Amino acid sequence: MVAIIGAEAEDRLDWLALTDALAHGHTLPMAEVADSFLYRGEDTLLTRSAWIDGLGLAIKPATVFPGNPRAGLPMVNGAVTLLDDRTGQLQALVDFHLVTRWKTAGDSLLSARRLARPDARQALIVGAGKVAASMVLAYRAAFPDIRIAIWNRTASAAADLAARMNAEATQDLPEAVAAADLIATTTMARDPVIRGAWLKPGTHLDLIGAYRPDMREVDDEALRRARLFVDSRKTTIGHIGEIQIPLDQGVIAESDILADFYDLASGAYARLSDDEITIAKNGGGAHLDLMTARYILDAAA
Repeated sequence: MVAIIGAEAEDRLDWLALTDALAHGHTLPMAEVADSFLYRGEDTLLTRSAWIDGLGLAIKPATVFPGNPRAGLPMVNGAVTLLDDRTGQLQALVDFHLVTRWKTAGDSLLSARRLARPDARQALIVGAGKVAASMVLAYRAAFPDIRIAIWNRTASAAADLAARMNAEATQDLPEAVAAADLIATTTMARDPVIRGAWLKPGTHLDLIGAYRPDMREVDDEALRRARLFVDSRKTTIGHIGEIQIPLDQGVIAESDILADFYDLASGAYARLSDDEITIAKNGGGAHLDLMTARYILDAAA
């Protein structure tokens, strides 16, 4: 019987349990992943596929139609299909938005649980969209006493999200960065919004928003000052400007990327001192969609 899992399953999900499931997924054989793109003008069909021996297969077609919001429709839509690892048979259809929301924030929460200081008390969310809202919930699950500030280029959007999430809106980005122990960037910026000079020792940054080759959210100085981590070398190096632009310009070398999630078990994906700055780039990837969808299927059952 094929399971069909919708948004109603969200009540059964837990942020910390998801990060544990993601960590476990990276103890299995390394995922095989593939992406394909089709275009019609400004519209895009992105198909992401993953296969993890022992866990299963996932296919996630995603449509990006920029004109949809003018009609009151989501810009990004799609589906997640889970296939059985032993037989290849269809096992489940899982709500696209549910998987994407939990995968994206869970990915960065796993990094924060390993890299942020346990005594982090002040977080800053840069951006005010859906990912920003998910990061507020995710951070609070792991850091229950955390205070959260929200900054956005449009101050009213930051104020609206802060009011909904019982957080604080701020208009002074340098001051907010300097005060933060934990920062999540969730923007669509092509030019850096965070300056390394603003960061205090001990800060951890989760970089989420940049996903194209021409996108960056932090400057060269931030990368020079930090110990660098990525969720997956395969889906960040050569694909995302946050990493590839400074690599091409000689600001960093591939050897400066110290670990990805496949190094979790070895202990390499870790903070070494209270004073170091750490940066984790969230590149996503179909293998993380597979791990998240499998967690949702198990939780819903």
